[in-house]
Amino acid sequence: MSFKNKIFSFLSKNEFENLTLDIFHYQIKYNKIYKNYLQSLKIDPIEIKNISQIPFLPISFFKTHCICHNTKSIPDIIFTSSGTTGIKKSKHYVEDLSIYLNSIKKGFEFFYGPIEKFKFLGLIPTDRNDSSLIYMVKYFIQKTIKNGSHFISSSYSYKRKNIIFPEKKNILIFGLSFSLLDFIKKNVGNSKRKNEYKKNVIIMETGGMKGKRKEIIREELHNILKKFFFVDEIHSEYGMTELLSQAYAKKNGIFRCPPWMKIYIRDPEDPFIHINNNKIGGIDIIDLSNYLSCPFISTEDLGRKINEEEFEVLGRMDFSDIRGCNIMNIKI
Repeated sequence: MSFKNKIFSFLSKNEFENLTLDIFHYQIKYNKIYKNYLQSLKIDPIEIKNISQIPFLPISFFKTHCICHNTKSIPDIIFTSSGTTGIKKSKHYVEDLSIYLNSIKKGFEFFYGPIEKFKFLGLIPTDRNDSSLIYMVKYFIQKTIKNGSHFISSSYSYKRKNIIFPEKKNILIFGLSFSLLDFIKKNVGNSKRKNEYKKNVIIMETGGMKGKRKEIIREELHNILKKFFFVDEIHSEYGMTELLSQAYAKKNGIFRCPPWMKIYIRDPEDPFIHINNNKIGGIDIIDLSNYLSCPFISTEDLGRKINEEEFEVLGRMDFSDIRGCNIMNIKI
């Protein structure tokens, strides 16, 4: 079985570790940038016997290098971070788009069930063709167009029944933070009464003020959204340009990963040491769906592992660029 099929199967802990080691050695063989990075650290790949020893590539390399398996091939698509003016953007050269499509579909369905049971509403700008987030939401909408899925503008004024009712499907609204707040501002006097909302509505914030608004803490954002949409919980999505998978939080910003993705927290003073649960540090990620670029990424996000399955994202490390991605949920 190839990596492409294996990574999305339900792996046991031992199978995940063995597959990760296989992909690590595949990276050493085919990823020149990652191989050179290990050489610069004077690390002999032969000495890597378990996944806890695998070095993570700093995410900033995606701004300065082509991180891919075959630099001579033409990628299916190149995802680019939105960034801010004057800041170099990250680029993810995706050699096989079908891997990304598998990852976003299977990852979502792992937590929420078949996408065919949903009506998706995209409250995000659609003016970019190189955004992985926009591509993901477009994909969900196109696959469920018969359910009435579509994009809506943050300047849209809704009236009774024209978004939510009548519905037989679950309704999931994907929204960047600033788009959701703009939508609320536009419709501040037009909120529906609580008994008009059904229990099958999910509000999914994907973070990202992108310089449009002042950053606010996640709790404040979620309270605003709960009050306007009359829902008990706000869901969150954690992803980035440099990775092909996403983690999801169904309440209180507590994220979980799909089976082919794993989170570690590194010591803020020593990037080569991982620390125990309930301690704050930098987030390192294994994303096996990234095996054609680099599946071992050291991010510039701060986080805390609660246990082996759950983690929190607590903001950005203070030396980092302010990236226009769906990470900045808590102001530091």
